[in-house]
Amino acid sequence: MKAISKIYTWLIFIFLYAPIVVLMVFSFNDSKSRVVWNGFTLSWYERLFHNEEILNALTNTLIIAVITAVCATILGTAAAIGIRSMNKWVKRVVMNLTNLPMVNPEIVTGVSMLLLFVFLHDRLGILKPGMATLVIAHITFCLPYVVLNVMPKLRQMDPHLYEAAQDLGCHPVPAFFKVVLPEIMPGIVTGMIMAFTLSIDDFVISYFTGGTTQTLPVAIYSMTRKIVSPEINALSTILFGAVMILLIIINLRQIRDQKRQKASRKGVAKA
Repeated sequence: MKAISKIYTWLIFIFLYAPIVVLMVFSFNDSKSRVVWNGFTLSWYERLFHNEEILNALTNTLIIAVITAVCATILGTAAAIGIRSMNKWVKRVVMNLTNLPMVNPEIVTGVSMLLLFVFLHDRLGILKPGMATLVIAHITFCLPYVVLNVMPKLRQMDPHLYEAAQDLGCHPVPAFFKVVLPEIMPGIVTGMIMAFTLSIDDFVISYFTGGTTQTLPVAIYSMTRKIVSPEINALSTILFGAVMILLIIINLRQIRDQKRQKASRKGVAKA
């Protein structure tokens, strides 16, 4: 059974990552051929960084991702703290509503937000599809992920610490920044990195809500409709590498947090 499970696991990995490996290898191919290897070159990467369309899309993507990550982190952290203080039944209802954008198909979210923005623009003359609507849409679907990363840290925190700080004469606002914030900071940072990654990687919602503003995934899609150029291979390789680095950072932070929790539990047990 162990041998079968190992074979099955390797087959899954091959099925998932073999196409990506082929794409990455042929991004260095000294030919436009997607079948024949003609030697190593970095020319496609050089051409990529001289492509104004790609550079503009990359700039838009990074601006949107940074704004989205910051806003989603602030709003998500505040929402998590508010949800934590609710009673059991209200908390359950609010959490279900918060999780709705994650379980809702992206195509439904994208179309519904497009209709909302078109209505607001046609009726009220505000929010023409573009950079602003992209940021709002990205914050909407990234927000629940921040909440889900912050909530476990709030549950792990001793609820009496904040009250003890106030009993000792600390004002509520300084008490929050000195007591609560350091305790939940790992969850906040992880949620922020995840929001940034999801924003960079999104295609469906960006496609419907972006108007004339293109993000990197949408630009890649537009280019592949004409011809699959080796520049797309190079761009996809860079994008995959960036996302992988961010995911590794998230996983390393989670492992470090787990080790800290185990160490603190052992210290409490010994005491």
